[in-house]
Amino acid sequence: MKFEFVLATEKDKAYLFDLRKLTMVEHLEKSGQFLSDEEHESRLNDAYECSYLLTHLNDLIGMIKYRKYEDTVEIIQIQIHPLFQGQGFGRKVIEQVLADSKPRHIELSVLKENPALELYKRLGFYITSEDQYEYFMQTKQE
Repeated sequence: MKFEFVLATEKDKAYLFDLRKLTMVEHLEKSGQFLSDEEHESRLNDAYECSYLLTHLNDLIGMIKYRKYEDTVEIIQIQIHPLFQGQGFGRKVIEQVLADSKPRHIELSVLKENPALELYKRLGFYITSEDQYEYFMQTKQE
């Protein structure tokens, strides 16, 4: 299963804003964070140049926002549209990033209330630190 990462443009912002709210509000609110639309928009716009639409077999299934550094890949956000959740797409997207990132290690953060935490652990991520809301995780350096 291979995914295409298509660099997001300005015209994609409405879709990505709606996707963010569909996928994140529940987890944010469980953690005690109640964001306004302006705060969601600000988070969407942060590092927007690193945002990619995820497509699989011509279906738009979600987005990933990530940056590559010399020895690290930082996954800033991954969101799979609810219509495509529960089908292994999130796991397969992360596995594709892992395979394409060698020998870099990957860093990400996950809300403590987000069930994706268990997925990341199964994929070899471990917790390096935490704050009030999130765990900060990474893979082992190759």
